[in-house]
Amino acid sequence: MNVADAMTAREELVTVSLPGTRDDALEHLQERAFSSVPVVKETDDGEEFRGLVSRETLIERPDENQLALLVEEGPTTTREASIEDAAALMVAEDARRVPVVDGQLEGIVTVTDVVRTIAEDQDGTAGDVEVGGLAIHTVNAVYAGTPLTVAERELFYARTPYGMVLDEAGELCGILTEVDVLDVAHVVEGEAETGESIANEDSEWMWEGIKAVGNRYLPTRNVEIPAEPVREFMTSDVVSVSRTRTAREVARLMLDSGVEQVPLLRGDELVGVVRDVDLLEALR
Repeated sequence: MNVADAMTAREELVTVSLPGTRDDALEHLQERAFSSVPVVKETDDGEEFRGLVSRETLIERPDENQLALLVEEGPTTTREASIEDAAALMVAEDARRVPVVDGQLEGIVTVTDVVRTIAEDQDGTAGDVEVGGLAIHTVNAVYAGTPLTVAERELFYARTPYGMVLDEAGELCGILTEVDVLDVAHVVEGEAETGESIANEDSEWMWEGIKAVGNRYLPTRNVEIPAEPVREFMTSDVVSVSRTRTAREVARLMLDSGVEQVPLLRGDELVGVVRDVDLLEALR
């Protein structure tokens, strides 16, 4: 199977255009739970693909409002590439969405698209691989009583888009994801005092004799996240799998449940996590 058989074509894509603001992208990421959205620009020669803007970047750079400065470059692929090559690229580049580009944006192939091919595969061997050998066994976890503001920082520093939520007994009671945080995060505007003076005519770094007259205030932006405990925002109805489930079965479970990761249990004990990107290893 080629990328063209699995991708979302350009005419079906949700994109944002330059010039624009962070809110243009935030609206799509909140409503559709995408990890990123393509950015394009109309020119005299037609549409140009400029890159992607991710939900992580929007949270981590609240002071930047211009869409052009939030765009990130990344790997691309072509329609003719095999789905196995696309999967390998996603794993190598830690990319959930890979634009399909041939001069201009032709589509997007995502981790979910690859997972769907595994779910629908009836003849290949990839779908028969047991997930016990694909799962990761270092589990990122947060306490159910942790303020969401702290939990968001924990996800950021752990560089994971999820946290398995543990209760007072240390048992699994839910899952918190980046999407949950983004759903309740919003940008607030404010002002910060600069002080009595910015520069004087003798300052070596002074540009054109800039001086402060009285107190000055600079506009600021910050992402406001509720401080209530994680248990109020987590998903408590968590689907889980055992190590003997196949990649095909887990792929179908993820698609049906709309989740990107599921806990791996041995009995009632949490022993690992199967992420959608882990299923891509079954194609190698």
